Amino acid sequence: MKLAHESILILDFGSQYVQLIARRVREQRVYSEIVPHTISAAEVRKRAPMGLIFSGGPASVYAKNAPTCDPELLKLGIPVLGICYGMQLAASLLGSKVQPSPAREYGRTTLHVLNHQNLFSDLPEDLVVWNSHGDQVEQLSEDFLPLARTGTCPFAAVKHRGSDFYGVQFHPEVSHTPRGKEILANFVITICRCKGDWRMATFIDENVTEIRRKVGQSHVICGLSGGVDSSVVAMLLHRAIGKHLHCIFVDNGLLRLNEVESVEQTFGDHFKVDLITAHSADLFLGRLAGVTDPEQKRKIIGHTFIEVFRENAKSIPQAKFLAQGTLYPDVIESKSPTGAPSATIKTHHNVGGLPAELGFDLVEPLRELFKDEVRKIGEELGLPEEMVWRQPFPGPGLAVRIVGEITRERLEVLRQADAVVTEEIKRANLYRTTGQSFAVLLPIKSVGVMGDERSAESVIAVRSVDTSDFMTADWSRLPYDVLARISNRIINEVKGVNRVVYDISSKPPSTIEWE
Repeated sequence: MKLAHESILILDFGSQYVQLIARRVREQRVYSEIVPHTISAAEVRKRAPMGLIFSGGPASVYAKNAPTCDPELLKLGIPVLGICYGMQLAASLLGSKVQPSPAREYGRTTLHVLNHQNLFSDLPEDLVVWNSHGDQVEQLSEDFLPLARTGTCPFAAVKHRGSDFYGVQFHPEVSHTPRGKEILANFVITICRCKGDWRMATFIDENVTEIRRKVGQSHVICGLSGGVDSSVVAMLLHRAIGKHLHCIFVDNGLLRLNEVESVEQTFGDHFKVDLITAHSADLFLGRLAGVTDPEQKRKIIGHTFIEVFRENAKSIPQAKFLAQGTLYPDVIESKSPTGAPSATIKTHHNVGGLPAELGFDLVEPLRELFKDEVRKIGEELGLPEEMVWRQPFPGPGLAVRIVGEITRERLEVLRQADAVVTEEIKRANLYRTTGQSFAVLLPIKSVGVMGDERSAESVIAVRSVDTSDFMTADWSRLPYDVLARISNRIINEVKGVNRVVYDISSKPPSTIEWE
């Protein structure tokens, strides 16, 4: 159906950067949506987007079973931008020839602009751009106008003379193309003539209306964790349906220091949300006793969570809906809804995470949004800054940050150490610039000297990573004085620890969490 706001549809041909394209369009305050490359021209016409973007992809246009699209998309009279594979495919459909390049282009190169009209408006003649291709358009149809070239690619950017199709061989969406945002802005604002009036406040109003329409007089249960996503969902639903919202917060005994009190004060006391806290630490820790295998830990915690959640949901017999904090990347990665030839990256705990036999219809008001957009909504809804900007926390909690057996004593050591890490990272104004910063308790004893006596105490590993998407991450180059304060405080303030180490592993090959 036609969307109520301006939109750009992005056809996914398997690009690893497809989410980046969507984010870059939304930075222009224009709604973007990733759709299958198999979408029909008739369906696009119904949705009435302001423009289309064909993403890149790993295939070769001339290869057998290479992904293609409905050729009628290029005849709809709406602007189209092809990026890398998307450019090659459209150029091929419009009469040009694509071949393996005699000199492949990977990484940075200089783009020389031949024609600044529209796409390169207000940009210099020479630009640094990022390439990742082994094929290129070798024989350009006379229906095309060359816009830019590189040293090895004569048609690095083109325009079709008879339509608003533009193609670029490079990737304007990545940060390695410094002026790429401006190129995409020229397409979205200048060529597609979008007003750029999509706002988070507008999104909130639209979703409040939609939630009320969908839920009616029924009641909704929200699984609240205290993280950003579930907190924003809870507040959005609270604004929409008020007392018809019931939040269940499972205290599994694996949470951070003072987390239970913080959630209860924020939602129960301050916002007056109907909040049920399931104090289930004994149950979880009892089942985890003696377990050291990480996967077994996760399974025990997941199954126990569902059991506790189901039991507490029985106290709300009038509830028909279950609210989840599913985000747009979760949907894309878990279900590969685009039909693109890229591999599924992971199965997310929100998407399909709770069993169907719970008997609820789902309400997922954030499933169109990226993380940074969710944070903006949280600010608009009045959530505390500390909660809106909270760093990600794993579903199994501290269980995957205790290597080895989980006991109450080891949990207390880790909670205290982790709180020190967070406090010092915040004190140094690094909390928003680091992706995740936390402590890990190792299953070893270290020899030390404390109070003139030899001691054998626990070792804490400090982990801090910088990342934009959590699919890859590099270890944070924290200042030495920050690391020194963290180490000194943990050793002096946390009983049972006599050594602190810093993890300088990147992802890949390491993961962010230790388990």
